[in-house]
Amino acid sequence: MNTLIVTGGEINKNFLKKHLKINKYDIIIAVDKGLETLDTLNTKPNYIVGDFDSIDKTILRKYENTQIEIIKLNPEKDLTDTHSAINLAIELKSKKIIIIGAIGTRLDHTIANIHILKLAIDKGINIKIINETNEITLINNNIKIYKDQNYKYISLIPLTTTVENITLKGFKYPLTKRTLYIGDSLGISNEQLQQEGEIQLEKGILILIRSKD
Repeated sequence: MNTLIVTGGEINKNFLKKHLKINKYDIIIAVDKGLETLDTLNTKPNYIVGDFDSIDKTILRKYENTQIEIIKLNPEKDLTDTHSAINLAIELKSKKIIIIGAIGTRLDHTIANIHILKLAIDKGINIKIINETNEITLINNNIKIYKDQNYKYISLIPLTTTVENITLKGFKYPLTKRTLYIGDSLGISNEQLQQEGEIQLEKGILILIRSKD
C-alpha cells in the first residue's frame, strides 16, 4: 500500500499538483496545515492528523462530519504531528511512504523529520521526503541506485555516529570499505556516472540526499 503524507512545511503547489497527477496513492494523510494545501488542489485526504494550531479553522470545519477520519492531537505532546502521521502510516501497513511538506523554514522540524524516517526503515518500509529540488531517504543496508537525470548530485551523510565499510560503485567519487563519522563531509556532492550504481555498507545508517542543483 502506497501512502502520501502532506504536512505543514513549505510546499510548491505546482509540484504537488503534478506529483498527484502522475502518482497514485491508496492513502493520503493530511497533517495540520498540509490540509490547506490539499484543499486548494481539491484533493481529499483519507485521514487528517494534527493539533491544528496552524490551520485555518474554517477549512478544518469543512471536513468535520464527513467520512474522513480526523485525529486531533494534544498541543502539549511528546511527538510532532508528522511523527504521529508516520506512526499512523505504519499502523495502516504502508509499504511505501512519501512525505511532502517536511522541509521548510523551521530547521528544527526539518532535521527532526529526517531523523524520524528511521521509524519506517527499521520496519523495512520504503520512505522518502521530497520537494521540487530534493529527495531524502535513509539507508541501512546495501542498495542499487539508478541514475536519474533530474538529480545531478547525490550526498551521503552519516545519521548514526559511524557508518562502517561503505563501498560506492558507479559514482564519480567511489569508495571502498570506507567508514564515515558524524561531522565528516566526505560524502557530499557525489555524482552517479553509471546507469546502475551500488551503495554498500556493513553497519550504521546513512542519509541519502539527491539534489537537482
